Amino acid sequence: MPFLIALIGIIGAAYYWTNRARNARDMAGEVMDMANDVRLAARRFGFKRQTNLHPVESIEDPRLAIAAIATSFLELDDLPTAEDRKLLTVQLRSKLRADADEAQEMEVLGRWFMTECGGAEPAIARLSRKLYKLGGAEQMEPLMAVLKGSATSDLSEKQRDALDDIQRAMRVR
Repeated sequence: MPFLIALIGIIGAAYYWTNRARNARDMAGEVMDMANDVRLAARRFGFKRQTNLHPVESIEDPRLAIAAIATSFLELDDLPTAEDRKLLTVQLRSKLRADADEAQEMEVLGRWFMTECGGAEPAIARLSRKLYKLGGAEQMEPLMAVLKGSATSDLSEKQRDALDDIQRAMRVR
């Protein structure tokens, strides 16, 4: 009888550690897939990271900066819902004339730029200045069209402050 209990315990422990190792492998695979998505999206837009230069300063496409600002803008209030993300994708496709894959890759890169800036608030300030350098105040119209179209509810205090920061950076005021 003690032999049988020990055998069941060994089988249970082996099952537990096997499942745990499998879960760790799956999580590592998902992290690698996320990194690969960012890499492939960057390649598609011709983005090249340069040493001793912040990634935002390497942006050459104003549409990418607009998508990054919009992604950061959604993150200011709370984590965006799936509905918010779909609405942002629709806005990127319609206002920036992007296809579905391109819009999704712009969102992925925009989220990466946001994390590289250290959060949504610093990202909006930095990306707005970069957008102004890329296209001047003319870029304010497509940016505001995307932001207004992707906002599903009333703006939070942080989002209103971000709009003020954007206007200052784009030298509209």
